[in-house]
Amino acid sequence: MAKKQSGNKTSTLAAKVLSGSKKATQADAKKLAGSVLGQDEKKGKR
Repeated sequence: MAKKQSGNKTSTLAAKVLSGSKKATQADAKKLAGSVLGQDEKKGKR
């Protein structure tokens, strides 16, 4: 199975939020959450 990856913009956004150089907006949070769930084989159900 191929490894799923986030796009460059999403990865950059995540890095900026984690480093504290950008405060995440509601839209940012949704984008990051959508990216994570898109890569989750079980779609967040554990």
